[in-house]
Amino acid sequence: MPVDPTNATLVERINRHEDLALFRVAYKGQEVPDFEPGQFATLGLPDPAPPDPARPVRPGRGPKLIRRAYSIASPRTQRDALEFYVVRVEDGKLTPSLWDLRVGDDLFMNPKIGGHFTLDGVPDGRTLVMVGTGTGLAPFRSMYLSYKDQNRWDRFVLLDGCRVARDLGYREEMEGFARQDPAFVYLPTVTREPDDSDWTGRRGRVNGLLEPAAFEKAVGVPLAPDTCSVFLCGNPQMIDQVEADLNGRGFVTRDRKHPDGTLVFERYW
Repeated sequence: MPVDPTNATLVERINRHEDLALFRVAYKGQEVPDFEPGQFATLGLPDPAPPDPARPVRPGRGPKLIRRAYSIASPRTQRDALEFYVVRVEDGKLTPSLWDLRVGDDLFMNPKIGGHFTLDGVPDGRTLVMVGTGTGLAPFRSMYLSYKDQNRWDRFVLLDGCRVARDLGYREEMEGFARQDPAFVYLPTVTREPDDSDWTGRRGRVNGLLEPAAFEKAVGVPLAPDTCSVFLCGNPQMIDQVEADLNGRGFVTRDRKHPDGTLVFERYW
């Protein structure tokens, strides 16, 4: 039996600016299934391109869907809807159509939630260093909100890198967490913010904050593999550079041979 291509509904949309938004999507007739913070769900909409007459749709299959996987930004305790942090890609296959949706419109959300970018295997009591670029912050929000009251870490350090300050879509919320929770450290940084803007925060790539002296100054503890686990999400170039640097400093990439590795990453494209 084919999966219903309109099995979900957009229940809320919060625009951060014209190309950045939060989408909250609910399944029709069922709660969100249990999932691990850091996992993703796949959204889909009918392909706007005219159907290929040489490849007719089989009876009962429904329209062809354009699908993309998005990290879940909401906590596992939120069972009415899933939240996604999405940037509009001008020539993207799905996001221009997502931007046409209004609250109450239908779309597809795969009932199966997947992914291995989780805290599985990370011992309690470590310093968790979460490095996100762009919308790569999403899985870290889910992790923090899901586990913040469960003594899962000594510190939760979030490095949030974007081009300009307005792209820091969760900045106000993250700054609130940092004020309320001594174990939460929020370090936003921007790379292309105009010099004459009112931004007074950090400038430069997130990589710079992982340099030993810079990290210890900002966080108050050293960035060391015996006490820290590092998670990277977002720009593949950032991930490659940080992985090479931290591997040289004793961090081991988590993989099948090293399930207890201290460096974990999720590429966004």
